[in-house]
Order: sequence, then structure tokens, then C-alpha cells
Amino acid sequence: MKKLLFLDQTGKSGGAELCLLDIAKNYRSSCLVGLFEDGDFRKRLEQHHIPVRVLAKRSIAVRKSSGAIAGLMSLGQLIPLAVRVATLSRQYDAIYANTQKALVMGAIASRFSHRSLVYHLHDILSPEHFSNTNRRLAVLLANRAKLVIANSQASRDAFITAGGNPALVEVVYNGFEIEPYQTEARSPIGLEGRFVVGHFSRLSPWKGQHVLLEALKYCDEKVGAIFVGDALFGEQDYVQQLQQQVQQFGLGDRVKFLGFRNDIISLMKSCDLVAHTSTAAEPFGRVIVEAMLCGKPTIAAKAGAAPELIDHGINGWLTTPSDAKELADMIESCRQNSQETAKIAAIAQQQASQRFRLTETNAQIHQYLEARL
Repeated sequence: MKKLLFLDQTGKSGGAELCLLDIAKNYRSSCLVGLFEDGDFRKRLEQHHIPVRVLAKRSIAVRKSSGAIAGLMSLGQLIPLAVRVATLSRQYDAIYANTQKALVMGAIASRFSHRSLVYHLHDILSPEHFSNTNRRLAVLLANRAKLVIANSQASRDAFITAGGNPALVEVVYNGFEIEPYQTEARSPIGLEGRFVVGHFSRLSPWKGQHVLLEALKYCDEKVGAIFVGDALFGEQDYVQQLQQQVQQFGLGDRVKFLGFRNDIISLMKSCDLVAHTSTAAEPFGRVIVEAMLCGKPTIAAKAGAAPELIDHGINGWLTTPSDAKELADMIESCRQNSQETAKIAAIAQQQASQRFRLTETNAQIHQYLEARL
């Protein structure tokens, strides 16, 4: 088995980090996870006995929307970190970059340490998500890798459209340990007597929590919603906007913001339906699969990878991104047709349990690493 130096830019547990956690479990005896900031993700790795080290004292200031000037201004921070990563990588067979900032550091380190580079692409490289500078940089560096693992066909297509080498890319969907989703445990949510729609994501404009709040205006008053997640990347203004929206629409007794929670599965089990409302193309959509595994009816915004996961009317439903009225109509249809809705949710649960097993995902990744490195 290859010795891998995994790199990730954040200490927060986002979707890309949870995917990395599942992959690193398979390499815990021969890997190190290097983080560019500290946080709860480090603790999660330690709980699973995965070697981890925080390599930077403060987070890298460059954002997805940043241009060339911001990148140049951060060189004083980036160069020492790149040297640190290059020195460390000589102890491993390959550098496995899990995020774009990790790709930058990994590519520089790879050049100096002569170690192979692998890039796990968890993003759709589009103008909605990245500046032109960052898209060009990501493609330039990823094209020097031995392997690019895309988390969906949508991510792969966007990478190639942006100039990525199609010969490098393999699509591997996120995998999940199925057993935890088979529990019947439920968490109290404080909306008794209502038809509860769950929204599980960090609070961010492109994740579309505001769309669900607007949809509630058009739904029966029996419909309520819980929002699980925090603003992870300095998006507090959006949190205030959501609170104002609740007051404006008179939804105070129909909405709960639960913040970051570890009991995601039992919270999902307590919902009647799960809504995914991203306003821009979703690279994968872990919450969609998680809702399916929980046996919950799932409505997703029809963009990015969502149509790869949901066959409309067969194992879930798709709605036009940002269309609150269409979302409301679909929620009401699910509420009023409970028997048909339950049948579709059961089909989704069965399909997801077969299609997204972590053992299969890790076997695919292992096979590609052995073949390419």
C-alpha cells in the first residue's frame, strides 16, 4: 500500500474533509494528514487514530474569488509552508491534495521533492465558484498531477471545459458507511405537530437556505423547517439575512436554526423530508445521499451532480435552482401524497445503499493509485 501525505486547507469539517476522513481510514497505518489550520477536523481524525499534523499557524487568506494580487500578497505565508510540505513529503510515496489550496502547496512540494501528485477534485471549476485566476491556476497545477479524482461527472466535465486533461481524470463518488444510517434513533427538534423539512449544510448564500425560507411562505402553515449547520467561512452577514427573512415572513414559530451538530443522522430521521437548495451547481451533494440512506424523501436543486444522484420521480425530486415557488409546490406534493412519497423514499434508500458503499469507493481509489503512481 502506498504511503500518502494527505493535504487539506481547513480544520473545519466540510464535505471534502468528511470524504478525506473516510479515505484516510484505509491508509491510517501508512499516511499523514497535513492541515493548513487547526479545528474540529483534526479532532475527528485523531478519534479515528489517523496521524495528523497542523502545518500552518494561521489559515491562508486567499479565497476562491481572489485574484492574482491577493495571491501575490500571500506569498510570504505560502512559501514557508510549501518548503515545510516539500520536506515532509520526502517520507511518502505521493502527495494527495484534497482541496485547491492544498493543490497549490502540493504541486510546489511535488516539484522539489520529486513525489507524485494526486488531486481530489471536490469542486466545479466554474465562474460561479471561482475567479478566473483561481480556475486557471487549478487547471495548470492539476494537469501536472499523476491522477485527478473527480467526485462527480459534473466536476469532471467542468474541469475538462476549463482546460483540464481528460486522460488524468477518474470519477469516484463519495462513499458512506451504511450501517450508521440503519439506526432508528431520532433527535428532538421542537417542531412537534408540523411537517418538518430538513436543510443540512453550512450557512452560505450559494447553499440556498434563503430559498427554502421563501418557499415556506407558499406552503401550508403546518410545514416547518430546521436548518443544521454554521457559517464556516466568514459568512455571518448571510446568517443575519436569514434571521431577518424569518422575521419578515413571520416564520418564527415554524423555523429552527440548530447550528453545527454531530447527530446528523438522527436529526434527518426526525424530518419528514430533506431539501437541498443550492443556487449554483453542486459538485456532489453528500446531504442528498445521506437523506436517501436515512430513507427520507429528498428534493434537490437540478444543477451540477444532483441529476446524477436523483432520477426525478423515481428516487427523489429535482427542482429549478432558486425557484422557491416550485420548491414549495414539490414540498406540498410530498406532504399531501404521503404513501407515494414513502415508496419513492424506500426505493432511494435501497439504491443508495448499493451505489455509495464506502468499501467500493476505497477499492476504486486504491486501484487508481496503484495503477497511476
